[in-house]
Amino acid sequence: MEPEARPRIKICCIMNVDEARIAVAAGASAVGLVGPMPGGPGVIPDTAIAAIARTVPPAVATFLLTSERTAEGIVAHHRRAPTAVIQIVDRPAGNIYAELRERLPGVKLVQVVHVTGPASADEAASLDGEVDALLLDSGRPGSVELGGTGRRHDWSISRRIRENSPLPVFLAGGLRPGIVREAIEVVGPFALDVCSGVRTDGRLDPLTLRAFFTAAGY
Repeated sequence: MEPEARPRIKICCIMNVDEARIAVAAGASAVGLVGPMPGGPGVIPDTAIAAIARTVPPAVATFLLTSERTAEGIVAHHRRAPTAVIQIVDRPAGNIYAELRERLPGVKLVQVVHVTGPASADEAASLDGEVDALLLDSGRPGSVELGGTGRRHDWSISRRIRENSPLPVFLAGGLRPGIVREAIEVVGPFALDVCSGVRTDGRLDPLTLRAFFTAAGY
């Protein structure tokens, strides 16, 4: 896809209704709600995810972050915590996308690709026609690090993925106000995804959030 000069912004690791409201008021295009994970920040109960998602305006996409790897597990998780989008944070156990589309019509699918090296570009290419978007992050598939690492990966690989993929690309991993402009210029993603980079002592910080949006051109 072509580069974006002013990417959309997804605020992840939303913990409660107040944080969702702060993110939406700042201009977020999407909010991320983290289900059970082997590790990482922002995990909240599925009941809280469902309650928060109900308060988000229709124009703002709600993402369920799931570590489930099977179609059955992902469908069950989404039924407990319904959202507009499912973000699959680990490699699925087989090709499950067609089954997910059949069982969850109208729900968008975003597959996370953890950029660990050049082979990640091949992994991303294999997802063409399978999902609605890619999210490039800095975790390690099959480990406890499946998001929220606060760590930057090799953006040259992310740029190559964006250039070669017909899918929208979200960029995550270590983003914060001071490097947002560089991320946009180097990668040109469809959207930026930020968690720890707009938090102070674990809480969403309105001042840092505003600085992030300003640096992104808002």
